Amino acid sequence: MATKIFINLPVKELTKSMNFFSALGFSFNPQFTDDKAACMVISDHIFAMLLTDAYFTTFTPKKVCDTKTTTEVLIALDAASKEEVQQYVHKARQAGARIYAEPQDHGWMYQHSFEDIDGHQWEIIYMDETQLPQH
Repeated sequence: MATKIFINLPVKELTKSMNFFSALGFSFNPQFTDDKAACMVISDHIFAMLLTDAYFTTFTPKKVCDTKTTTEVLIALDAASKEEVQQYVHKARQAGARIYAEPQDHGWMYQHSFEDIDGHQWEIIYMDETQLPQH
């Protein structure tokens, strides 16, 4: 059974992408970071590997999509509160993210989304499962 998740994302300029995510409070594991790749620590068991486009293509025979016009994946991360969602998205905007959707409040779930500087879409979500509607 898997114990860790590594999300591999192609990036145009590794240093700029690292600076963007550092501004959001993420750190990087230096053991798996060099001039072609950076291991961003999301949690103890979740990591995003930021790979230069050229290096990313060594892992797949498929063409790297243009994330400015095509959605490749929606990466959703949980937050501890609605306020934390708002703070996270605010930091992302300040670091250069594009907000592509208005925040949504469903009562039991609050979410807000942004696109990072490479076009990858991130959703930050707070869920209060005690308020989940019963079916």
